Amino acid sequence: MKTYLIAGIYLCVLGLSASLYFSGLQEPEESGHNRLLPVEIKAVKAGASEEGIRKIVLDANREGDKISIAGMQHSQGGQTLYPNGILLDMKPYNRILDFDEKAKTITVQSGATWNDIQQHINPYGLSLKVSQSQNIFTVGGSLSVQAHGLDIRNGGMIDSVKSLRLLNANGDIIELSASEKPELFQAVIGGYGLFGVILDVTFELVDDELYEVSTELFDYKDYTSYFQQQVLGNPKTKMHLARISISPEGFMEEMYAINCSLVDGQEQLPEHSALKEEKLIAAPKLLLGISRLNDEGKDLFWNSQKTYIHSIDGKLISRNNAMRSDSEFMEYSNAAKTEILQEYFVPVDEFADYIEDLKKLLEQEDNFNLLNVTIRYTSQNDKAVLSYAREDMFSLVLLVNQEADAEGIAETGRVVRSMIDVTLDHGGTYYLPYYGYPTQEQMVRSYPRTKEFFDLKDRYDPEQRFLNMFYEEYRQ
Repeated sequence: MKTYLIAGIYLCVLGLSASLYFSGLQEPEESGHNRLLPVEIKAVKAGASEEGIRKIVLDANREGDKISIAGMQHSQGGQTLYPNGILLDMKPYNRILDFDEKAKTITVQSGATWNDIQQHINPYGLSLKVSQSQNIFTVGGSLSVQAHGLDIRNGGMIDSVKSLRLLNANGDIIELSASEKPELFQAVIGGYGLFGVILDVTFELVDDELYEVSTELFDYKDYTSYFQQQVLGNPKTKMHLARISISPEGFMEEMYAINCSLVDGQEQLPEHSALKEEKLIAAPKLLLGISRLNDEGKDLFWNSQKTYIHSIDGKLISRNNAMRSDSEFMEYSNAAKTEILQEYFVPVDEFADYIEDLKKLLEQEDNFNLLNVTIRYTSQNDKAVLSYAREDMFSLVLLVNQEADAEGIAETGRVVRSMIDVTLDHGGTYYLPYYGYPTQEQMVRSYPRTKEFFDLKDRYDPEQRFLNMFYEEYRQ
């Protein structure tokens, strides 16, 4: 108990560190870094200008090269890789093109990060409408994987896009929106770079706001009613995140939630609006590292989290700061092991029964090193062809430590496929950007419009100029 108390006190001194309590632990290492999907490519070419990007595409047409598109390269599923192809690096293409404070819109090149946008709009008292839980990713990459975040009121990322411009395989530029060529628009959002290069995007913005943090501990059986009544049922609550214990003491039973709710005194916002940077990461990094080792480490990590959340009750934080975690504490390097993420979506009303079945499965897997389960909410949204939220869903993000050799990959794959089967049995689905453990059959069950998606890809890019390993793995 003394060890837990010391670690908890150490954690508390970090104050309102977004990496500790707002990180969804969502984002994976890039495929090359986790060593699960090494791919030799022909060349990396950076797109710094519109004409430069068009030239890369036209040159690839002439040479017969395939193009895969990369932002921060945090996809584990091969969506930014293709053997002997051209890797188009979009990070240099990152300018802010237009900003309208009154209309609350901003137009950015697709290599800009969410942090770039925040830095630009924060002085004007504006905030992102929807973004990922971490702010280090490019907007083009986030749109291509149809990411989601902590906000529970503003729909999906597709709902924040007023329009975008797409460079297709012929070098033509097409403007897309919900009303302008909607078929292609709905395929490009969540399209994993298979339809062309997203050049720039115009986003809707919202006002920055001041929130009060509140926390709650409860049993998993009470989560659905708690969320529906006290979180979603409270119009002041704007952001939500929960975690369920992977500690052996209360494995998949004990939970805590962190909510951000609008305060009445918005005049205090200027005192809290300065954008904060992640600096103090030693404690969570240490505790996460210890939890990788054994059950005692997992007990320590969970008890420290519980101690910490009590210390943040009543704290104030701006919307922009709640949406800017960079999760540096998750960085991990090991010669023999790596870490992957899985994300499963399950209908809100199925949560308790789903957890019971998932728990039964995982309790039989002694060698499956589960480190964290973060839970968020995503409302029903079937606007994208590959939509994962065909009804209101809870999203469970699992962080897993695994062996990096062939045997470890095979063993993790077996467990992952079993977890997906459990998810499917409860009317759920899984998130596509991660390592290709799921079968083709599981993808079709999760995404009934799979054939339509790949047919659209082949219609709009008949020469298959834009390709990646995801297409090769799952095209029927």
